[in-house]
Amino acid sequence: MKRNIAIYPGSFDPATNGHLTIIHRALRIFDTVIVAVANNARKTALFTLEERQALLAEALQGEPRVEVDAFEGLLVDYVRRRQASAVIRGLRAVSDFEYEFQMANMNRKLDPDFEAVFMMTGEEHFYISSQVVREVAALRGDVSDLVPACVQKKLIEKFPK
Repeated sequence: MKRNIAIYPGSFDPATNGHLTIIHRALRIFDTVIVAVANNARKTALFTLEERQALLAEALQGEPRVEVDAFEGLLVDYVRRRQASAVIRGLRAVSDFEYEFQMANMNRKLDPDFEAVFMMTGEEHFYISSQVVREVAALRGDVSDLVPACVQKKLIEKFPK
């Protein structure tokens, strides 16, 4: 029996509660969700690729249907290699939709079998982005409601008082 696999790609720098909500909601639809941490050499990350993977694995421990992995290169190549049936993308605002719509169509141009599933972020998380979390943490603001506890701990280590 073929498993219904989704890939949830992103930089996850850092992972937020909004990301985790999307993952748990995707598990209602898919048998397995592969959280694929992107290695983007053009971006300067706060956390290393390995740290981001470890934090996601810790935040998602106890969820046997989630796998944390990393990739670089074209998403369509990774999706094909992992034999996934869809890619999950979270949307917070109209600006997210415009970008994701463009990317999904480019990916479909590269691979006609490419499918993107867009999930609207819940109202409790629509204002959260990794960038905002990094900025608040850098200014020593409280991010405890925005990120998993393991991420909060690492942010405090990165930005000590």
